[in-house]
Amino acid sequence: MNPFSERPMPITGTFESFAALYPAPYDPKTVDPYTKCRIILMNGTEFEAVKFSHQMARHCRNQDLRRELAMTRRTEQQQQKKLSVLKPISESILEHTIGYEQLAVDLTAHLAQRVSCPQVREALDLALLEDFDHLYRYADLLETDTGEHAERLVGRYTEIMPGRPTISEHRFPKDGLPAPLGKEAPLFDLLAASIITAAEQQTMNYYMNANGFYGNDIGRRLYQEIAMIEEQHVSQYEALQNPDMSWLECMLMHEYVECYLYWSCEQTETDGRIRRIWARHLEQEVAHLHKAAQLLEQYEGKHWQQVIPNPEFPAPLRLESNIPYVRALLTTAQLTYKDMHPVPVQSLGEADPFFAYQRIVHDAQAPAASHEVIERTIAASGQDYRYETAPHPVRELRCRTRDNTQIGRDPSIQGYTEMSPL
Repeated sequence: MNPFSERPMPITGTFESFAALYPAPYDPKTVDPYTKCRIILMNGTEFEAVKFSHQMARHCRNQDLRRELAMTRRTEQQQQKKLSVLKPISESILEHTIGYEQLAVDLTAHLAQRVSCPQVREALDLALLEDFDHLYRYADLLETDTGEHAERLVGRYTEIMPGRPTISEHRFPKDGLPAPLGKEAPLFDLLAASIITAAEQQTMNYYMNANGFYGNDIGRRLYQEIAMIEEQHVSQYEALQNPDMSWLECMLMHEYVECYLYWSCEQTETDGRIRRIWARHLEQEVAHLHKAAQLLEQYEGKHWQQVIPNPEFPAPLRLESNIPYVRALLTTAQLTYKDMHPVPVQSLGEADPFFAYQRIVHDAQAPAASHEVIERTIAASGQDYRYETAPHPVRELRCRTRDNTQIGRDPSIQGYTEMSPL
């Protein structure tokens, strides 16, 4: 599909009534996990669209252009409101969190297997193992606090077991900012950088708020700790985006990304009622895209093909099980970032800021919440909670009666595995 070839509706035709903005929520007992993931993904995409539009307006002197931004932004806000209420009232903060982390795992794995640029794949692969570990930590909190098993929530499409231990993920802020992409980068890589930034930003925002609302201290502390890693991921992913684009070029790319994602959702959705929402939002975003192209030409004298030379959509983005890919990647759990590239923690010197930062954030007198959650589950049940299709591929992470807090942060741990590293 080429969205620039579609006939757009007028911008005023994109507005909807409050009745239309309050659809019936999905049934948490029967919904496909990836329908939930798509809703979370597009909610985050709309958050990004609104935040970008507000920032652009705050840096714009032209009142006519600011009015145009307000017109498209109003529909983006309406879209976000519609998506947010698809979550049922009965679904708890923590149950919804399991969907966030399943999305992070399977979206990241999908993108990593399709991108071409090394720095994009490196960033995706490294963060994937961290989100995979977050799923495990939250699943253990769910099991201990409610007795519910997260494997039901993820439909057994995604395994639940340790990744790179969350305690090992906290890095010095200057590390982990990869080199940005240029305009010559493949279209899908540019799309991937935008998509994953918005998705991780949504997770960061959710946890930044949720940590104050959870019902016990260990849960509040776990959300607080993992929210810091999500901020780290947003910083990592946004560094990939092309910094040389103008505000209007960025606006055009934002609208194109939204069109591609809604088209992908419509192509892959299994719930007919939700598919109609994706189709409606796609029509609205086509109108926004054409408006962005018009504004780019009007104010900068640039044609949209100067920004997106090959506008035909790539194959649709698909959310599906990625168990073999994640299992193979788990053998790289010892990696961390130094400067712009992932490196084995064993390659760091004592003076590297990674270790100094680890000593600051991990008080020796108080265990990290991510570790304490697992120890609490082991104390209550005799072992941690997992959903595995086979033994863990990293031998040091197979033990279910002791949480490993050394892999990825202790250079003396070699991390021998049953499989060869990638």
